[in-house]
Amino acid sequence: MESLLVLDKVSYQTNDKLILKNISLSLERKKILTLLGPNGAGKSTLVKLVLGLLQPSSGKIKFNGKVRIGFVPQKINPNKSLPIKVKGFLKLSPGASSEKINLLLTKIGISYLAEQDLHKLSGGEMQRVLLVRALLNSPDLLVLDEPMQGVDVTGQAELYSLLKVLRIELNCAILLVSHDLHLVMAQTDYVLCLNQHICCHGTPEVVSAHPEYLSMFGIQSVDHLAIYKHSHDHCHELDGHIHHHDTLPHNH
Repeated sequence: MESLLVLDKVSYQTNDKLILKNISLSLERKKILTLLGPNGAGKSTLVKLVLGLLQPSSGKIKFNGKVRIGFVPQKINPNKSLPIKVKGFLKLSPGASSEKINLLLTKIGISYLAEQDLHKLSGGEMQRVLLVRALLNSPDLLVLDEPMQGVDVTGQAELYSLLKVLRIELNCAILLVSHDLHLVMAQTDYVLCLNQHICCHGTPEVVSAHPEYLSMFGIQSVDHLAIYKHSHDHCHELDGHIHHHDTLPHNH
C-alpha cells in the first residue's frame, strides 16, 4: 500500500538550537503511528511540521496527492464569558452542516452533549468534541497531539479503542502523539520513540523491549510494561516497504 505521508530526513532548528534531526517515517491509510518521547523531545514540533505550521530546516515532507488533515489539539480553553453550546462550536468549522455534525456526534457517542455548554464539559467529553470537530472535513490523516491530557484511564481506553475503529471506517491514517505508555502501546500499529532524533522504532512489542526506550522512560525491565500482543502477516518499514510473513517472523 502506498504511503499517505512520508518524512525524509527532516530536521528543524531555531536560534541555533537543533530541535529535530534526520526524522524519517512513513504512514499508510488505516494505520496508527504513535510518537512517544519525554517532554522536550520535539513531538509537538514534528506535529507542527506535518500540519504545515512550520517548515523543515532540511529534508522533505511529502503527501500522496491532496491530503485532508484533521487535527485534535492537546486542549482548548473556551472563554467562559462567551458561553457557547457544543453544536454551536462545531458549526464554526468551515462547511460543517447540522446533518454531518449530528451524524458524527452519534458515531462518537456524545449526541447527548449537543446542547451542553462547551466550558462545562469534562476532559474526556471535550476531547470527544474536538475529535468530532477534526472529523468534520472527512480527513485522510488524523493528527492528535497528546489528546488524553485531563482524561481518566477509562476515558483514555475508550478513546484509543474508538480510534482503532475510526481508522478503518474512515479509511484514514492516524498520527498520535502520546506519553501514555501502557494504553497507547496496546492500541497502535507502529511506534516511533523520539528524543530530538529517532531512538528506536517498530511494533509495540519490539519497541517496548528496546534498551533506549526502557532507559528513556525509566522502566527497569519490559516486565513493568503491559503489552498487547497481536499478529500481522506483514511488517511496515519506515521507508514504506512491506515485508511479508514469508520473509520475516510475523508475531510482533
